[in-house]
Amino acid sequence: MATATRTDTATTGAQGQATGRSFGALVRRPEAGSVLGLLAVFIFFTAVSGPIFVLPAGFASWLNVAAEIGIVALPIGLLMIAGELDLSIGAVIPASALTFAVISGFYGAPEIVGVAAAFGVGLLVGAINGFLVLRTGVPSLIVPIGTMFAVMGLTLGLSVLLTGATSSNVVPSPFWKGLMGQFIGGMFQVTIFWWAAFAAIVAYILHVSPFGNWVYAVGGDKISARNAGIPTERLTISLFMLSGFAAAFVGVSQAMVYQSAQVAGGQAFIFNSIMCVVIGGVLLTGGFGSVFGIVLGTITLSMVNQGIYFTGFDPNLGSVIIGALLLLAVLMNDTFRQMALSYSSKKKS
Repeated sequence: MATATRTDTATTGAQGQATGRSFGALVRRPEAGSVLGLLAVFIFFTAVSGPIFVLPAGFASWLNVAAEIGIVALPIGLLMIAGELDLSIGAVIPASALTFAVISGFYGAPEIVGVAAAFGVGLLVGAINGFLVLRTGVPSLIVPIGTMFAVMGLTLGLSVLLTGATSSNVVPSPFWKGLMGQFIGGMFQVTIFWWAAFAAIVAYILHVSPFGNWVYAVGGDKISARNAGIPTERLTISLFMLSGFAAAFVGVSQAMVYQSAQVAGGQAFIFNSIMCVVIGGVLLTGGFGSVFGIVLGTITLSMVNQGIYFTGFDPNLGSVIIGALLLLAVLMNDTFRQMALSYSSKKKS
């Protein structure tokens, strides 16, 4: 009997340790807080808005918004995990959209030329950002702001010089419209599938390839990462170029969806993308985060942005909810991480 009792006790203890390890691993996940936030937001708007929020039209309303923001948020997340930040996307989006519209719409060049030129604008701005951050030593919060205003000024000046206006129309061919600007079923933008593709690629980069280990290492300690042989300069420039490319992709997509482009536009993406990343569990200090969390954060923010219109509340309350959600996310991200570290220490002792 005594042996059986000791066996039962040992088994129970082993199960408890396994459960503890599972709980610790779960809490240690970067997206732990964002999962709870997403569930809370979804349940709230489902209860307040009624069945329309969970119908196809309701899903389309926030998925279309999430897709555009999400494409930009993914590389912004990589940059933040690496300890950097890119605010110039607010200028790259309209600049690339106008580049495509002017070349292929105003001048009538083949669309492939306009698309390539627009993507080139994004890659060039990203490369300049990365180069300046490395060579000047100025924090990446400042450099892209300067780049943003420079690109905004150039976009405005060149648009007026070349077309005599601050906007340009473009009617894409059925092929390009279907590829980047089509509504499926009259509701869902094809950009949603591009977002899924971007997420899969970035997830592979961050969580599977050696490149991802470099990103985490640079975000944790850039000097140590450099001393360990990680090509920190090449990594930084590559991440900024990826951010510029994603912004250009969204700009071209918007031009094809709305069949026009204008100088003013894109500024909302700056803070929305950062909020998606932070709500998704990425620490502001770098070195911590996941692609799954960024996707969850993007969905959460988009639900709040669009869900408020399905309720009888004042739409201005959406900003209040987003602000509270952002503050709560920052506190939860740090709290969950501290809980995980504390729990791990207790288990070892």
